[in-house]
Amino acid sequence: MHKSFIGKGLQDTKMIQRIYPSVMAQTPQEMDALFTKLDGVAKELHLDMADGQAVPGTANNFPLELSDKFTYNAHLMIKNPEKWIEQYGNRMRVSVPMVEEISDIPKYISWMKGKNYLVGFSLNPETSYDVIKPYINDIDVVLILTVNPGFYGAKYLKEPLEKIAQIKADKPGIEVIVDGGMNPTTIKDAVSAGADHFVSGSFISKAEDSKKAMRELQRVVLIKT
Repeated sequence: MHKSFIGKGLQDTKMIQRIYPSVMAQTPQEMDALFTKLDGVAKELHLDMADGQAVPGTANNFPLELSDKFTYNAHLMIKNPEKWIEQYGNRMRVSVPMVEEISDIPKYISWMKGKNYLVGFSLNPETSYDVIKPYINDIDVVLILTVNPGFYGAKYLKEPLEKIAQIKADKPGIEVIVDGGMNPTTIKDAVSAGADHFVSGSFISKAEDSKKAMRELQRVVLIKT
């Protein structure tokens, strides 16, 4: 039976810092292999969806067969994210499209709230917080990109972390996730900047020993294993 997250809001759970391994696959078989590898590493995974149009690379760009061993967040680096959400949104804790791909932000927020889904947006490194600032009281999750999106292993950029203080000043209880280049050194920057959760692709998902890599990051964030 598939898990559904309709109606689950952030108010239902205490904010606990988490590290989400990223899943970026080119084939269903590669995705299944990552699920096997990450079993026992984390209970919640971060799906990076890329269609080769909104961003240069592609990832998970095929019909999804998701393992029931995990819960999921999705970063939608795709055109027309509403279509994807219609198909898979009830399997996600939160679906986070690139705000750059949302033509009418108020309409999108209303549509998501009508489905009783959490509302989230991602901000590319060059995208100002000002784009979503007018709507911040209606937003549950903001994903801050500290790499240019679309690939594993892109160059880490520290400057986008400055947006976190701006966001938290306007809405202290909002959930902020940092995604991009997270390793034991860079994750310290994200912790200091006030991030709530962290996505790790190359460091965990590509590691020879993913459990060991997760423990290394957890020690920095001071998450109890």
